[in-house]
Amino acid sequence: MKTIFTQQITKVKQLADLISQDISMGRYKTDTALPSINQLSHDYKVSRDTVFKAFIDLKERGIIDSTPGKGYYVVNRQKNILFLLDEYSPFKDTLYNSFVRRLSTQYKVDLWFHQYNESLFNALLRDSIGRYNKYVVMNFDNEKFSPYLYKIDASRLLLLDFGRFDKREYSYICQDFGEAFYGAMSQLSDRLQRYHRLILFLPKESKHPKETCEYFKKFCMDNRLDYTVIETMDEQEVHAGEVYIAIRQVDVVEIVKRSRAAGLTCGEDFGLIAYNDTPAYEVIDKGITAMSIDWKEMGTMTADFILTGKSVQVYLPTKIHLRGSL
Repeated sequence: MKTIFTQQITKVKQLADLISQDISMGRYKTDTALPSINQLSHDYKVSRDTVFKAFIDLKERGIIDSTPGKGYYVVNRQKNILFLLDEYSPFKDTLYNSFVRRLSTQYKVDLWFHQYNESLFNALLRDSIGRYNKYVVMNFDNEKFSPYLYKIDASRLLLLDFGRFDKREYSYICQDFGEAFYGAMSQLSDRLQRYHRLILFLPKESKHPKETCEYFKKFCMDNRLDYTVIETMDEQEVHAGEVYIAIRQVDVVEIVKRSRAAGLTCGEDFGLIAYNDTPAYEVIDKGITAMSIDWKEMGTMTADFILTGKSVQVYLPTKIHLRGSL
């Protein structure tokens, strides 16, 4: 077995990762013995001490164990799930709760957030390979595919909310940030014609896919509506006769606060549309109109992937929840 070890990471860590990856890909089965230290030393062209220390690393990760007379063996992890999301938000709470409620108590779910940090994302994936039976992952970028994902058996990995780039044979449950956004706006065409301008808040630092901005512009031009895209709310005032579309919940709250300071009534003097529905939008003022996929449905479908092992490749529809703000 020809293996090239680099100088950037210790041989022990690299060997442990290689064995972990082999376990993840099914080369070494659950509850079966691993090759002996002498055999692995010969296969990987490393010292016995390096193999022994790699085994210690894998034991500390919970990937393997050892007993007298049995040697080192792969630990049973059939009911352990990695649930890696981008960042916390109320609708992610809906997703997660729907997911765990559908699973039985026999499943152990490890929930992590990578906060759109590529280094953290890759580190979490790298350290998780071989430790879980199934992986549910939201990406750190809507347009890039981490090479660490290729190291996970496709039958064990479910991608959530990834962009429209090629996801090959991997299972996914996603939302469409372009055409579906346009379609949702079209459902509101009659109401939007009552306003003289549409304003989309899409902060520069937001990780929300920029294709939403392009389809927003296309919708406004197709319907001959005046529009503006704003990247910061620092100096923005709320005016009568305008419709505001806010991607982030913090911006929805800020628009409501500024409208009250200006003496304007939401749903009467101006319009407001939120992206991604949350329970809070049902009770703010007379209710905030929202366009959103069904996050509860995403959680249920994710659990079904875990329970059945059946491949799934679907884009969930974006729906309108019409309330008093429009």
